[in-house]
Amino acid sequence: MKTIVVLAVSIVLVSILFCPMAIAVPTMPADLQMVQPDSSLPKELSAFFGKWESIPYPMAFFVIVEKIDKEKASLYVWRSGGPAWPEGTLAGWERIEAKVFEDRGKYKVWYQSRIASTEFTLKGENLVLRGSGLSPFKRVP
Repeated sequence: MKTIVVLAVSIVLVSILFCPMAIAVPTMPADLQMVQPDSSLPKELSAFFGKWESIPYPMAFFVIVEKIDKEKASLYVWRSGGPAWPEGTLAGWERIEAKVFEDRGKYKVWYQSRIASTEFTLKGENLVLRGSGLSPFKRVP
């Protein structure tokens, strides 16, 4: 009987400890409208288009580039919140109009969020958030 109790308590404790790491993908925004990039765009620029995720513990980010052209990009950004943010602050989806520009031969997508200046670049197959320390964003279906 003691073994069963110890096993049950262990399962509960392990579930509690590892639960924050299993972050569910958020529900997509109801008004999301994915618009394929124009075929005349350079492939380095159209490669930003799509859905991206970065899940570094203890906070997750999802970025959707729903439309992009040579001057601007329409984004949705989802944040899970973080330990330094008060409950509910900055968590959830935010629609953003970003600027697209080229710097030293690399395309960048930039916007001023509620908390910081944000700049994305592509590095190989990954989307990278400059200066964040977050792991690179991976493309998701």
